[in-house]
Amino acid sequence: MTNTFPSLVSTQWLAENLGNPELVVIDASRHLPAANRDAHAEYEKAHIPGARFLDLASLTDTASPVPAAMPSARQLANRLDDLGITSSSKIVLYDDSDVKTSARAWFILVSHGIDSAAILDGGFGKWRTENRPVERVSAKFVPIKTDRILAVKRVASKAEVLANVDRPVHQVLDARSAERVFGAGTDPVHGGENGRIPGSLNLPFGAVFAEDGTYKSPDDLRAAFEAAGIDLSRPVITSCGSGVTASVLLFALNLIGKHDTALYDGSWMEWSADPETPKEQGPA
Repeated sequence: MTNTFPSLVSTQWLAENLGNPELVVIDASRHLPAANRDAHAEYEKAHIPGARFLDLASLTDTASPVPAAMPSARQLANRLDDLGITSSSKIVLYDDSDVKTSARAWFILVSHGIDSAAILDGGFGKWRTENRPVERVSAKFVPIKTDRILAVKRVASKAEVLANVDRPVHQVLDARSAERVFGAGTDPVHGGENGRIPGSLNLPFGAVFAEDGTYKSPDDLRAAFEAAGIDLSRPVITSCGSGVTASVLLFALNLIGKHDTALYDGSWMEWSADPETPKEQGPA
């Protein structure tokens, strides 16, 4: 395993490195309620050998006023301890979710200063398609107790996004479907009205994937962002419904070497619920 840990690894790479004692594989699957799927039950039924279950759905700060907020630094530190993840661990995240939740887990880690985290390209779906081995018993590992100190960065608040509407510095890029961003009526995922933050651009998160579920090449990713109106020389804040698929765009931006980015964690759920925030509907 190289000293510089990549942020995206192939199924072949993972298969060749599964026995490495530094490597920790994490199932970061989480599903929308409408999917009617139980991520933990599916993990117990089949997972990549040795994979530990993150329970991403519970990794939120319920004390925060932000809907579905990212975990607090202490909460994340405790979860890493519970999973036996040390400061020297190399983490590979995967999911089997329609909304690619491993990107959310990746951003939670890197935004707290944990850089040795990668996503499995193509996820569990590609792993199974290639008939690679799976386990049906929970992974065995030893929880630890550390005094690690984490601090969050690259997360934008509603106040910061509101200030950016009046004096744009960051480009705001929405990862939801065009129908939800530019349409009227009710948001089919989170409820409330469809619409967008004034001035925001749109790149549906699915546009960064190839047909087999792997991420597109860097050249194709750059083309997709530029076609959405993004100037890659300027900073970007991503948004979506609740901060999940916006993380997919952040990971794709990371793949092309763009790091002056941030997540609006409250996203449209928080923005649309506030009667004082400006909103746009209809065509741009």
